[in-house]
Order: sequence, then C-alpha cells, then structure tokens
Amino acid sequence: MSLSPKDVLNKNKNLNKRIDVDKINLENVTVDDLRFNGKNYSEFINLQSLLENVSACQISDAYNAAFKRSGTVQSIKPINNQKVWGSIFTAETDCDDWGTSALAIDNAEEGDILFFKVNGDEKAIWGELASSCARDNGIKATVIYGSARDLDALLYMDYPVFASNFCPNAGSPLGLGTLDEPIEVEDMKINPGDFFFGDESGIVVIPKEVFGQVMNQTLLVKIKESGIIEDISHGKTLAEIVGLK
Repeated sequence: MSLSPKDVLNKNKNLNKRIDVDKINLENVTVDDLRFNGKNYSEFINLQSLLENVSACQISDAYNAAFKRSGTVQSIKPINNQKVWGSIFTAETDCDDWGTSALAIDNAEEGDILFFKVNGDEKAIWGELASSCARDNGIKATVIYGSARDLDALLYMDYPVFASNFCPNAGSPLGLGTLDEPIEVEDMKINPGDFFFGDESGIVVIPKEVFGQVMNQTLLVKIKESGIIEDISHGKTLAEIVGLK
C-alpha cells in the first residue's frame, strides 16, 4: 500500500492532544473514529476529548434524551472500578466453556472490548490469566454477562473487567462458543462494532448506527451539567436551578 504525503504528516500528529469541552466539534463523527486511522485526526481528538470527560451516567442520559433508551444492562457491574470505552467484539458460550474466552482474545482486534454472553453463571469463564493475556494483546476490557473469578488479582490489575457475578470455580477449555455474532442480553440486542462505555457506575451500550447522534447529545449533557455546577458554586440551590422554587 502506497503512502500519501498526508499519511506521512499524520504519523507526526499528537494523539495526546485534548480540546476544552466547550470547543469540541463532533460533526460527522462515527464509531470508527474511536481508532486513529491516519486520516481522522480531528474526529479522533475531539471524540477522545469528550469521552475522557464524561461518565456512563451522562451517556445514558444522552441516549435516553435522543431515543428513550438507557443503554444499560443493570446486572453487569464493575469489578475493579476502571473507566473504559471502545468497540465491542461479541462472544457467546456456556459457563463450563472458558476456551471460548481464549479464542475471543486471539480473534479480537487491538482496542476492542470483549463482551461475553454466558449461558449460566455457576462457573467462571474469565480470570487473572485471561485478563493478563487480553491486556498484552491490546484488548481494552472484558464485559461478562456471567461469572468472573480471581478477584484477588482482578481488583488490582490495570485491566477493566465488568461482570454480573463471580465464583471461584471454572469449566474446561472447550472452545464451543460463537464469536463476532449478534447477541441478546436482557432484551438488549448487541452487535459487533457497537459502542461500549463503562465506569464505576456501570455500563452503557450504544448501537453503532446512532453513535454520532448520542455523542453529540452527550456533549450537550456535559455542557449543561457543567453550567449547573457553576451555578451551584455561585450560591444557587439545585431546587432553584431546576425550577422547583
């Protein structure tokens, strides 16, 4: 593949640059802009500037404002309270099959979020070894509708894990599950490539088709809440701000 002069210049772009929230521009942003591809520098920087400064709560509020959906799976909670976002790589298996977890690690792309639908939670399909391997492969986080284990290690690892349960026992390396196919969790349809955001409050999933709209609405939510916080610092009460007094 040949490189254009623009491609060469983009290699020298500062990917750590950030923009003040009130100057963020998300025009034409898509879920593909979660990754820098050499040609989407402005979209990537503006999107990272937003996501580093918002929460799962604000994104859920934005999704609800735009589409009357929360995007949450209530039973899935953070294991080690780390903030993360990215594009989803799906997997589905039974709780006695942790081999599908190993296959998912090998098949996902760098920067992906692994999202497992597990049929049953009597056995764990994820733990310390899987987290270490996934992290070293460039995967950003793991989300499990099912059980994880090795919490003594996961609680202190620099790798985000979210799960609906935990237990000490595991199954076998069967590798009988499916990868990169649509899944359904608590009546929510999740497709490969959908957007995931998780933090201390929980998780939010946004369909890739409406990602840009929800991100623009999230920016409005962030700016509005920043204004409310400023009003409170100047002596107004929350009841006054929302019109209850």
